[in-house]
Amino acid sequence: MNLPNKLTVLRVILIPFFVFFLLFNPENDMFKWIALGIFIVASLTDMLDGKIARKYNLITDFGKFMDPLADKLLVCSAMIGLIELGRIPSWIVIVIIAREFVISGFRLIAADNGRVIAASYWGKFKTTFQMIMVILMIANLGEMLPWYNLLTQVIMWIALALTIISLIDYLIKNKDVMSGDM
Repeated sequence: MNLPNKLTVLRVILIPFFVFFLLFNPENDMFKWIALGIFIVASLTDMLDGKIARKYNLITDFGKFMDPLADKLLVCSAMIGLIELGRIPSWIVIVIIAREFVISGFRLIAADNGRVIAASYWGKFKTTFQMIMVILMIANLGEMLPWYNLLTQVIMWIALALTIISLIDYLIKNKDVMSGDM
């Protein structure tokens, strides 16, 4: 297993620790900051594994499949936890997770036909904004900074818009997956 794939696996391994610190004792600021640190480290492994894979030509089918899946697991786990903390509306998380299921379904159908669908630029922008949104929501600095809640809301709406745009982009680019014309 190459380094980019190890970083992807590390991101998945970090998720239970992140969720524990996010939800175990939400009133404890230390736990919040540990959860935030774990989330940031896990998010940075996403950027790092892609850069290393492209720079050293270490792109694998495992990486093409698992990297976006690891991102989905990390971000969706965070958003579900943030629902429990009352920081994000559940309907937004449902829209985002529904998009992830649709894309995962497309990837499974394509994989059955010997094709791997890699993440698109829209999908990468979506993931970046979702990760920024989660970071802002975990940090939850609205009481200290008057503009913070507005910024968090704007980033949330951008993340939601990119989620929908990236879904439409995948559906258009991969319509042959559903028609069987691969």
